[in-house]
Amino acid sequence: MATRSFNLTTEPWIKVIESATNQEKTVSLIEFFENAQDYQQLAGDMRSQDFVVFRLLLAILTTIYSRVDFNSDPYDWLELDQQFRVSGDVEQDDYQEDDLLATWQQLYENKKFSSAVKDYLIANQDQFDLFGDHPFYQVTEAEFDALVPDNKKVATGKGTVGLKQINRRISESGNTLAVFSPKTGNFKNHVPIDEFARWLVMYQNVSGVTDKTKIKTEASFSISTGWVYGLNPVFAKGATLFDTLILNLVLVPDADQYAVQRPVLEYNSVLDYVEDRKKELVPDNIAQLYTTWSRILHVDWQDDGQPVIFSAGIPSFDNKNVFIEPMTIWHRDPKAGYYTPLYRDIGALSMAMWRNFGLYVGVGDDDGIHEPGIVDWLHRLKDEGYVQQKQAITLSSINLLNDGNSASQTPAAEVDDDMQIEADVLLAKNPEEANYWPQQIDAVIKLTQQVGLDYRHFGADIAAIRGQKNSTFANDITAKFYERLNEPFKSWLRSLTNEDDRGQKVLEWEKQLNTIVFESKRRMISRAKIKDIRGAMVERPGRKDEIIYNNIFMAGNKLERNVYARLKLNKKG
Repeated sequence: MATRSFNLTTEPWIKVIESATNQEKTVSLIEFFENAQDYQQLAGDMRSQDFVVFRLLLAILTTIYSRVDFNSDPYDWLELDQQFRVSGDVEQDDYQEDDLLATWQQLYENKKFSSAVKDYLIANQDQFDLFGDHPFYQVTEAEFDALVPDNKKVATGKGTVGLKQINRRISESGNTLAVFSPKTGNFKNHVPIDEFARWLVMYQNVSGVTDKTKIKTEASFSISTGWVYGLNPVFAKGATLFDTLILNLVLVPDADQYAVQRPVLEYNSVLDYVEDRKKELVPDNIAQLYTTWSRILHVDWQDDGQPVIFSAGIPSFDNKNVFIEPMTIWHRDPKAGYYTPLYRDIGALSMAMWRNFGLYVGVGDDDGIHEPGIVDWLHRLKDEGYVQQKQAITLSSINLLNDGNSASQTPAAEVDDDMQIEADVLLAKNPEEANYWPQQIDAVIKLTQQVGLDYRHFGADIAAIRGQKNSTFANDITAKFYERLNEPFKSWLRSLTNEDDRGQKVLEWEKQLNTIVFESKRRMISRAKIKDIRGAMVERPGRKDEIIYNNIFMAGNKLERNVYARLKLNKKG
């Protein structure tokens, strides 16, 4: 029997949209990097799958261009072997970060990646095959058996996960049926080989905890859910895939010393990697972080071409102060003082990105906010003159949210959002200046959310009139109110420039907000029920011992008064 092979460097498996035709195309790694400037975006099976594939692509680029320049020459202060891997120790005194910035600039100006990428992929192609002695993102049977308890070895047939579980559009375990699935019956466990490759990358990043087998360790540990699954992602998006990759190619992290970029595939053996993971050490380089595993997976391919997948969890590393991760927003523990990625739970499903503007962009307040690393990097690029002042910057986010069940953490919803702002506005320099846009934008958002709270109270008044004390009515109509705000506010953000009269632009939004509030109120009143109009005796908000009469018109008038007082439009012209 011929040796089976599916090498990701030469076989098509990455789905993209071509800019010239707007058509979907499937390409190999080599073809992708040679033509990234001709593609609009990734077009995999779901947006969060695109995100983890995107991080793999960035890991490859970060590895290569942290070692060689645009002309494929190693930096003077590095020694490389034939596989482009760093050999020997790096003399930190010789390290020149300007060399890396110069490489980034040449790539940016040439609008395409150099031949160094293809050279690296060819030199390391054995690490990119789904089959063979070093199966990509997997382990061999011997390696799996060496790492798991005896009763979980491959020969026992235990500890398997189905394709329907690795496929995150289904996420069906052996115990729970996925009712609303894009596939039915046995088709859930069948995928073509290129799709399997994409789900393999995703499962190592987004696993949940439905599979219970663990590797052998001296101390007990909690099974990893996948590093990306715990993030609230943010990245810069460009007009082409080349633009998106280059904007997010952080060649000079915020550190004083050079860190050798070492993706997991460059470990001498999987056993060495797992030993490091047992120590629960945080990766010290971006390439390793972007390719980190949550499972050891052994794939036993059947005669019909479909896989049986053996899975065992490996220890996660601490998520506190992992600032080497550039693609997340952060939350500060008010007592302990450390930062962790601000995970977005299912309850915040409808909250648009702009409403947390201050978590993405420093607004100058001393409130303990840690700006995402990718925004720091964009600041660096603007300061170096690589990003132009009038250039539109799009910050994007792709979230895969779990079901809130700690025993499974099954994917439940996917959210894709963005906001676009001129570089001079987004990356303004001095928070102390009176015309500092980010601070004023944050103030406008806080005012908008106060108006949103007024509208929620309007909804609560209507619910009380209807006798619906425990109803979700107020939350539901507030969510719809924010849906009406999303596009107008994002459009207002896109319109901002550094030359604007700040007061006039803020007033422009406040007037638009006022219009949306009263149009939303008019719609509610136009659909009023008889009971809403007739009214009822209800508890005065905040004073349960006081009963007052209220109807929908009175509630609407109160909303008008509150918004009128909050916006003070009569004093602004």
